[in-house]
Amino acid sequence: MTAPSRPPVPNDPSAEYDGPPDYRVIGRHAVFPETSHDEIERINYLAQMNRHLAARVVPGVRQAYEMRVAPAFQAANGRPIGHRHEARKALLADPAFQTWSALRRATMEQRQQAGRWTALRQNEALAAKAAALTEGDPRLELDPALAIPRYVSAVDHHCMPGSYHTEYFPGDVTNGANYDHAGFVTTGGLLGKYVDGGGQAVVKWVRKNLPDFRPRKILEIGGTVGHSSLPLAQAFPEAELTVVDVGTPVLRYGLARAKSLGVDNVRFVQASGEDLSRFADGSFDWVQTTMFLHELSLPAMRNILRESRRLVRDGGIVLHVEQPQYTPEMSWFEQAMRDWDAFYNAEPFWSRLHEMDLDAEMERAGFARDRIIHGAVFGVVDRDLFPDAQEDETEDYGRKAAWEVIGVVA
Repeated sequence: MTAPSRPPVPNDPSAEYDGPPDYRVIGRHAVFPETSHDEIERINYLAQMNRHLAARVVPGVRQAYEMRVAPAFQAANGRPIGHRHEARKALLADPAFQTWSALRRATMEQRQQAGRWTALRQNEALAAKAAALTEGDPRLELDPALAIPRYVSAVDHHCMPGSYHTEYFPGDVTNGANYDHAGFVTTGGLLGKYVDGGGQAVVKWVRKNLPDFRPRKILEIGGTVGHSSLPLAQAFPEAELTVVDVGTPVLRYGLARAKSLGVDNVRFVQASGEDLSRFADGSFDWVQTTMFLHELSLPAMRNILRESRRLVRDGGIVLHVEQPQYTPEMSWFEQAMRDWDAFYNAEPFWSRLHEMDLDAEMERAGFARDRIIHGAVFGVVDRDLFPDAQEDETEDYGRKAAWEVIGVVA
């Protein structure tokens, strides 16, 4: 007699594999770091651990919250948990949350160790490759006198020592290379072969919702190495794309990466998004940020929103892609879990950004409220090689390639 089939259960060895693809299928280009067998397997392990935490451990944390944490708070205080900060502080005492949080932090630190070691051991060779591709190219505009804002210089974003802007020697691209090749760990392949699934998603959204839009000038603020930027340039080859960032290493690496991938209608400019006075009013048809607003202090964000209003032409668009805002419909548990990055992953502005009324902030910057638009996008990838975020029901509260869009038609 044939045994009856049964649905897979967590940690069931017979369950169908649903983890990240092998790191070896990632897309490579002329300045992509070379990786040894051990470096590849270290990255594979960390990507698998992140997937395990999201798919197998987070559900247990939710169960602990519902069965232990929330009832204990009610019993001790005579009322239910009233906001996300109470939920987070109550979770801190529970072993399920402690285990998940410690492991998640460990994977972030180990991801930086793995990525940085690979980039550091070949940093001079990578710098030479980047220089060969970019030296004398007017599409790389660096400003040695630019002051790095404190909200950048005082934070090792995502636990990356030196964040995006630190140079270790003249011509250095180390932190750009680290960011590019080891981002696979935190996304687990959900951003695709060239880690550009976010940009591809934005292009798909624009083509669906604004089918007649034909930009000639595009600006991406905070574009780092161009992961989310290059898909815009590829989708609109008649347009000129300008990527602005404060980090010299990521800009050098970004142009070298773009050229080696055959994307020529893009330039990389070192400047703060708070002051883009080098560009005239109405210079751009499209101003874009992708997972950038949460990196900003409140004054900086407001300055950047005002600059985007000044820079976009009448009839142009401004789009900001971010993780979901906290709403009354979102449970205290989910809000507390999403706040993890603000308290434990060197993202100090994350919590404040996601509780704000961004419509009101757009209006404050000078945009008309009745022109504000909203949407949702999912990472667009090669489904033959990578998992599809839209079909993935796993939620790890901050890493999933599923975002909200807030913008405006100027």
